[in-house]
Amino acid sequence: MNKTLLFVTVLVIATCGLIYELIVGTLASYLLGDSITQFSTVIGGYLFAMGIGSWLSRFIERGVAQRFVEIELGVALAGGFCAPLLFLTFALTDVFRVALYGSVLAIGTLVGLEIPLLLRILKDQVKFKDLVSQVLTFDYLGALAASISFPLFFVPKLGLVRTSLMFGLLNALVGLWSTWLLAPVLAHPTRLRVKAVLLSVLLVVGLVLGDRLTNFSEEHLYADEVVHATSSPYQRIVVTRSKRGFSLYLNGNLQFSSVDEYRYHEALVHPALVRAGKVERVLVLGGGDGLAGREILKYPEVKNVTLVDLDPAITGLATRYGELAQLNAHALTDPRMHVVNTDAMKFLGEGSDTWDVIVVDFPDPNNFSLGKLYTTGFYKLLKKRLAPDGVAVIQSTSPLFARRSFWCIDTTLKAAGFWTQPYHALVPSFGEWGYVLVAHEGTPQRRPLPEGLRFLSEDTLATLFQFPSDLGPLPAEVNRLNNQVLVHYYEEEWSRWN
Repeated sequence: MNKTLLFVTVLVIATCGLIYELIVGTLASYLLGDSITQFSTVIGGYLFAMGIGSWLSRFIERGVAQRFVEIELGVALAGGFCAPLLFLTFALTDVFRVALYGSVLAIGTLVGLEIPLLLRILKDQVKFKDLVSQVLTFDYLGALAASISFPLFFVPKLGLVRTSLMFGLLNALVGLWSTWLLAPVLAHPTRLRVKAVLLSVLLVVGLVLGDRLTNFSEEHLYADEVVHATSSPYQRIVVTRSKRGFSLYLNGNLQFSSVDEYRYHEALVHPALVRAGKVERVLVLGGGDGLAGREILKYPEVKNVTLVDLDPAITGLATRYGELAQLNAHALTDPRMHVVNTDAMKFLGEGSDTWDVIVVDFPDPNNFSLGKLYTTGFYKLLKKRLAPDGVAVIQSTSPLFARRSFWCIDTTLKAAGFWTQPYHALVPSFGEWGYVLVAHEGTPQRRPLPEGLRFLSEDTLATLFQFPSDLGPLPAEVNRLNNQVLVHYYEEEWSRWN
């Protein structure tokens, strides 16, 4: 047996094993939301299953090499097809969680069997102390390779389905080459080779049809036709079209519908701009679709707009995708617009410039990575970058569906030292939606609304700040970085409506 190639096998199977874990965790967070919970339960379940596999290895007493190759082929089958299986299960059935944790248990158990069996195969070739250190070294190197390559290359370049199938193929090839490496101790190497080749062919077919499998799954996830879908290092981006218009989804969550987005974006932008002392310099945090920018550029006094969005795939889509570029009136290619693709908190913390108006248009705080953008720490940074007579506005989820979450945002802004004025508007695709206007101190309306608005008028503007009893204030804790209470409020409240 070639010891060097067997250690390379350890490296490959360790990489594959962690990739499957990352695929399942990412897919669960895409489809179910709350990435912290999904990754925690998937990782915990996977490690538990690996422990089961390691314990079960003690019952394999004969034909260890034969069983090792069979297990490799089992990992290739279960891991390679986990992503397409889970996508289809979510789209077509009501047993997604059963399939999710069933996959975690199956793959984890099989992966847990691999290393103990390899150690037993190698025990007569290498001293025990060297064997353990070398096997674990290659195992951890494989984990490092997987953790770096998965977010930087495989997800944005291949997507989850093709990544799953590709690593399944890699596992099948490991099983195939192991039939030669372990040939002296295999009882039926030819049978194993036939199985490995057939499985490899099946996975290659899956790879060729990977995009079709993804498209088929997504067509059943969304009510309307999927016309554009891509993955970035940060999220899954899907555009759907119906007879009425098109919609943008990020990780399965609706961002806007072209039918009524004007109501959301007019309500987001104009209450702040009509109250600011000046509107020459405007900062947009989020809003990579360019629709808030379209509304801002309706003011001739605006000289410079800086738009900060983490994902260049979104700002690129807003520039190059014809329907979206037309909908945002080509805002991102306007000479007054400057696009920066970076983290908003990092951007605010590194500079000292101030802005007359700041528009904060982040996704809802449905996980802790987004929740940090709704904390006192973030709002204190925001306050430092707002001009003395400037006005900012924060998208603040629904005061109807997530009432305590909405008022938690208002409470947190006050704790950061802002004067606040909450308001809301009806957006049919979302229902009642909330915003909070903030400044260093109270500010009156200073300029009229621009002409040509479809939703807002001087008469309707005042009504946005009136709250009926069922939307009114509720007591809420301040959202701080060390407690993220807003994320817990949000999960609890929205779960009642889903």
